[in-house]
Amino acid sequence: MQTQLTQTLECGTDEAGRGCLAGPVTAAAVILPASYTHPLLTDSKKLTAKQRHALREEIKNVALAYGIAHVSPQRIDEINILNASIEAMQLAITAMACVPETILVDGNKFKPYQDIPHHCIIGGDGKFLNIAAASILAKTTRDDLMLEYHQKHPHFGWDTNKGYPTSKHRNGIRTHGAVDIHRKTFALLPKQLSLDL
Repeated sequence: MQTQLTQTLECGTDEAGRGCLAGPVTAAAVILPASYTHPLLTDSKKLTAKQRHALREEIKNVALAYGIAHVSPQRIDEINILNASIEAMQLAITAMACVPETILVDGNKFKPYQDIPHHCIIGGDGKFLNIAAASILAKTTRDDLMLEYHQKHPHFGWDTNKGYPTSKHRNGIRTHGAVDIHRKTFALLPKQLSLDL
C-alpha cells in the first residue's frame, strides 16, 4: 500500500454509513507524514473493531492534520446520499487544521473543492494509507454515534447493525415505526409482493 500518490501535502478522504437506513453519513480527511507506515493500516472493513479503535488513536497522534464531519439524515433526504457523501468529505477537509495541496478520494465521484486537484480511486482505502486512515476515523466515529442513538432507540439493534438494513433493524421499523434519524427517502421496508386475485 502506498502512503501518497504525489509529493505534495496530500489528504485522503472517505465516508462511512452510505448504505445505512438511519443516522448520518460520516466522513474523515487525513494527512499523514509522507514516510509513515503501519503494518495494520488498511481498509477499515478488513479490521476488527478493536483494531480500528487502536488505529484511531494512532492516526490522531501521528497525522499532520485530520478532520471529521457528519451530514444529517435530513440533509441526506434533501440532496441524496451521493451528494451528502461528497458534502461530508468536503466538510471533513474544511475541518482540518491545514489546507491540502492534493485530495485522494475513495470511490469514483467527487466535486471540485477550492481548486485543489483531486483524484478519485476505486478501492482507494485498500491502496493508500491516507484514505485507509480516513476510513478508520469515519467508521469508528460513526459507530460510536450509533451506539449513543441505540441507548435511546434499542429496538432497532443499532449496537450491532449501526443503522444498516438488517432483519432486526427492519423488524424494529415494522413494529415501532421510523424515528427522526431514519432516512425517509430510503426504502426502510422492502416492497411487499402483491397478487392480483
